[in-house]
Amino acid sequence: MWSLFYPDHYVSSTYAIRYRDLYEKGYRGILFDIDNTLVPHNAPADERAVLFFKELHRIGFRTMIVSNNKEPRVKSFCDAVGAGYIFKAHKPLKGGYLKAMAVMETAPHNTIFVGDQIFTDTLGARALGILTYLVMPIDPKEEIQIVLKRIPERWILREYLKTHCLEYDTEDI
Repeated sequence: MWSLFYPDHYVSSTYAIRYRDLYEKGYRGILFDIDNTLVPHNAPADERAVLFFKELHRIGFRTMIVSNNKEPRVKSFCDAVGAGYIFKAHKPLKGGYLKAMAVMETAPHNTIFVGDQIFTDTLGARALGILTYLVMPIDPKEEIQIVLKRIPERWILREYLKTHCLEYDTEDI
């Protein structure tokens, strides 16, 4: 039952994923969340993010941001990094993910989702069979509704780590 909440991979940072290896395995599209996945909450695209997206595009990936944020926030970030976007995506519902894959001309079997939240990012992508990477949030400062979701997320992550990533200390989550 809980496996739908479990990411395929749990990593320290978006920037630590081996994207070139994933491209060589046949993945062609990457969907990202923004806040606490690529930059701190409500931060603009920084130089690191801009260079990161340039490298992803150079490798050959198509990229989209799938965000529950409003368009001004998402558009300004995406304009800076050169990615397409779906705003007010209503994650974890499937519609935003499906629209983004249609724009990228990819399918679940060759698409990756990278995000920092289990109940939106991981759950929605896993429901479609998309490879998921859950990343540790960049910044502990978050809006209250996200802080409240982090409480049950910690329980799910502890259970996940017991069977999937024994090298992590579950007391730190």
